[in-house]
Amino acid sequence: MRSSRVVKRISECLVKPHLPNEESTQLCHLTPWDIVPLSIHYIQKGLLFTKPQNQPQDFTHNLLHNLKNSLSLTLLHFYPLAGRLVTHQTQDPPSYSVSLDCINSPGARFIHAILDLTVSDILSPVYVPPTVHSFFDLNKAVNHDGHAMPLLSVQVTELIDGVFIGCSMNHCVADGTSYWSFFNTWSEIFQSQAKGEDVNVVNISHRPIHKRWFPELINLPFKHHGEFICRYEAPKLRERIFHFTADSIAKLKAKANKDSSTNEISSFQSLSAHVWRSITRARSVPCDQRSGCIVVINNRTRMEPPLPQEYFGNSVNSVRAVTTAGELSEHDLGWAAGKVHEAVAKYNHRVVMDWLNQWVRSPAIHQTGRFIDPYSVVMSSSPRFNVYGNEFGMGKAVAVLSGYANKFDGKVTSYPGREGGGSIQLEVCLSPHTMSALESDQHFMDTVSVFNPLH
Repeated sequence: MRSSRVVKRISECLVKPHLPNEESTQLCHLTPWDIVPLSIHYIQKGLLFTKPQNQPQDFTHNLLHNLKNSLSLTLLHFYPLAGRLVTHQTQDPPSYSVSLDCINSPGARFIHAILDLTVSDILSPVYVPPTVHSFFDLNKAVNHDGHAMPLLSVQVTELIDGVFIGCSMNHCVADGTSYWSFFNTWSEIFQSQAKGEDVNVVNISHRPIHKRWFPELINLPFKHHGEFICRYEAPKLRERIFHFTADSIAKLKAKANKDSSTNEISSFQSLSAHVWRSITRARSVPCDQRSGCIVVINNRTRMEPPLPQEYFGNSVNSVRAVTTAGELSEHDLGWAAGKVHEAVAKYNHRVVMDWLNQWVRSPAIHQTGRFIDPYSVVMSSSPRFNVYGNEFGMGKAVAVLSGYANKFDGKVTSYPGREGGGSIQLEVCLSPHTMSALESDQHFMDTVSVFNPLH
């Protein structure tokens, strides 16, 4: 790969909502779920497309024009993304409250960039090239920076034969469910616009709900953001995409349920346990060392009554299955998957409310450096998100990729497989030594398939 090539920015502008929105003329208080990520990075996800064959000369001009117009229409529904964060402070007693200002909305940033590389240059290497990080704006920004920086920045990077559309979205404003809801709506509006529908009356399938479930003002016991902002720098990592076919996952699920005391273990729980056991082996963790499988979990369906999936904001937490490396090695997949299943099954409305009540009594801001456990695995994102259903006049994306944000040794990001049908792809971040050991683990590699969307 011609790795010396660098991304060159051609232009940038701010995009505002297409029309004024009555709901946007207000100050929105953040919930505990929104406040917890203040010190971590933005969400950075994006899609890689191949350019159409025999593209017209004005292809890029028209694409950028249509992307901006449809983004403006999308922001009409997702207006918080055009705003900024604001803070109100008092000194006696010290308090620090963060809100979302939708009244003074400068807009979302839109960047056009170019890179003299091909789609194959990005997808052919075994490991995700570091160049991919430059496909995203606001690298290393933490969410608290949303006081001065855009809450959403879109970067459209034009390759020789492809286009990457990457979004950096403030994690205090949205979680993964909300992120893909925005992306899905943007795609839907883009396609409606391409069909010549009236842009002023575009209907969308799922309207976001902006009314915060936890409406009371949260006062943090701080005098200055320096007391809780810590900027995490990732160590040297290798990132690799592992592809699991629907058949491979079905076999893991069948084995996990056969070897366990329950038949309720899901496909993703089985896969999570398989990855947990494999990475723990690759790390050569001492037998008496405790190891965990941490699964990021959506609160919406576990609330009573449930929060709608259209709830825009954060509503996530995590559950943890814990044991020693020795026990993980001595027992089979079903035992480990049973641990993951039990942790997920116990997570209900009462647990969510206990966490919220405890947090309100003693607020804490998430610090990535303190959160990382070198012996654990974190399963984030979800294969249920509609990733490959997004189209912007170039057909189906060939890959989903992420930026620098929130990566550490043991971070595993899950997406649906491009071919659908229950397939899953995992973006695994590990130290170079551990990654090499994982790749030498035949038991793990036998469950992985080679997948090249370009062939």
